[in-house]
Amino acid sequence: MAPRARSGIVLSPSAARRLAELTATAGRPQMLRVAVDGGGCSGFQYRFELVDEGAADDLRIETDGQAALVDPVSVPFLKGSEIAFVDELAGAQFVVRNPNAASSCGCGVSFSI
Repeated sequence: MAPRARSGIVLSPSAARRLAELTATAGRPQMLRVAVDGGGCSGFQYRFELVDEGAADDLRIETDGQAALVDPVSVPFLKGSEIAFVDELAGAQFVVRNPNAASSCGCGVSFSI
């Protein structure tokens, strides 16, 4: 299990492996920015973005030398969550396993609290 940040947010080994693959392909370090935006079919939605660098106030979560970044506004919505990478029949994608979500849509991209 990956170490938990003070917020309880963790970057899973599967997500760290995928970030390492993306870094190797890009030829430069890639970090995963995870944010929560208003919208989606359930009220809030996750946004994932690959970035080269973070902002000074980002929460940085590391596992196996790979990093995810969360902006200060999104941290409370993600408290205690696991950021993972899944490769299933329905597709391969980064996902958030969020214990704060009261419900989520079928695709897992949007949620409500």
